[in-house]
Amino acid sequence: GSIGSIPVPVLIAAVVLLLAHLLLTQFRLGNHIYAVGGNVEAARLAGINVGRVKLIVLSISGLCSGLAGIIMASRLNSGQGTIGETDLLDAIASVIIGGTSLMGGVGTIPGTILGVLIISVIRNGLNLLGVSSFWQMVAIGAIIICAVLVDEIRRRLQEKER
Repeated sequence: GSIGSIPVPVLIAAVVLLLAHLLLTQFRLGNHIYAVGGNVEAARLAGINVGRVKLIVLSISGLCSGLAGIIMASRLNSGQGTIGETDLLDAIASVIIGGTSLMGGVGTIPGTILGVLIISVIRNGLNLLGVSSFWQMVAIGAIIICAVLVDEIRRRLQEKER
């Protein structure tokens, strides 16, 4: 269904993204998540209960995965365990392009949203050009490799500055 002209899944996604952004920027738990993601041992030495933070993050991840499954099943009017398998590559690419470091401790929700928009535009353009799904996956994989290289170069430059 929809509320006005906005589909309900879009509204749910907007609420989840807003809550995630607020969690990461306005609450102590958000700082703890970044700290544990950046350096587990340093976070532990700073007095952060690393096990508790990991449990909370994994619980939130499971909740979001379950919510996504419910939304997908409601859109398709069926349930299948393999639906969404191919979306994993796009999700990873979106997060990396959005500025999240694979090394952890760095990343924002607005950056991830921007990454999703970029990957969606690229995927749509490749579809309009009639590029096969195999080559689309190759292109997204190449984008991930380039983004990882840029992230690694940026990280090394920051280490040299210190």
